[in-house]
Amino acid sequence: MPNAEPCRTGRGRQGPRWPVLLGLLAVCYAVAALGGLASADAGDTYDALDRPTWAPPGWLFGPMWTVLYGTIAVAAWLVLRNPHGPTRTAMTWWSVQLLLNLAWTPLFFTADEYGLAFLDICLLLAALLTTTVLFARHRRAAALLLVPYALWVAFASALNLAIWLSNT
Repeated sequence: MPNAEPCRTGRGRQGPRWPVLLGLLAVCYAVAALGGLASADAGDTYDALDRPTWAPPGWLFGPMWTVLYGTIAVAAWLVLRNPHGPTRTAMTWWSVQLLLNLAWTPLFFTADEYGLAFLDICLLLAALLTTTVLFARHRRAAALLLVPYALWVAFASALNLAIWLSNT
């Protein structure tokens, strides 16, 4: 009789388990921490900007990004855990979007380069949409986990553009 017990080695039919998830969470929250360091006075900067009436309050960004970084990590883990074919391209795009995400904060808050930040966030959105399509080929749930992130980045793109146009 075949052994019905799940694989406990960390790899197997279902791919990487908890240590990989913890590593992906560490990477995503490291990006968040680096962004936090680059935007130590982000609250003051954000409050001083001429913002559109539909701009969210500054306190919303921290909790929102905390949740989104978690979903970004879990989405990647799901792809690695149960891949349908090679994952290199999908994970490369995942890494690209994360690096573009990391670049945005210092461009916007440290350098006050709202135009470059807008270019970066547009590239981020394109990389994120590419990642979502590639993740969908492996695991639909992984792609769906990226949808709130994509919606937030699309909203943030519009906000970045409005701030750039109002503050230059």
